[in-house]
Amino acid sequence: MLHHVALEVRPADIAAEGEFWSAAGFEKAAAPRSLGEGYDWYEREGTQIHLMETAEPSKPAARGHVAVVAPEFDETVTRLRARGFEVDEGRPHWGARRAKSVTPAGYVVELMEFPPQTGGN
Repeated sequence: MLHHVALEVRPADIAAEGEFWSAAGFEKAAAPRSLGEGYDWYEREGTQIHLMETAEPSKPAARGHVAVVAPEFDETVTRLRARGFEVDEGRPHWGARRAKSVTPAGYVVELMEFPPQTGGN
């Protein structure tokens, strides 16, 4: 199980980035106080997205992406679109629908209806 992904985000983009992850079905979670300021965390079913305020974030890779399972796939896509995020549905893989979107900070996110089976084809 993947515990978390840490994403660098400009301070000016942190609220919009959080809005994306909320629309994707993640709830805001408390970051440990020991980290200090500049961290926004989001969580769903044990998986966390850590947003780290950074003045000059690393540029996201061209093909790199974060893939998350969206069990309520239709509702998630609808919610993202209703909040102004572009969502492109791709061809299914492993029998599951999937879509891609780009967060305000420029990260590509793949939404999967369900994960592939172990060793899935």
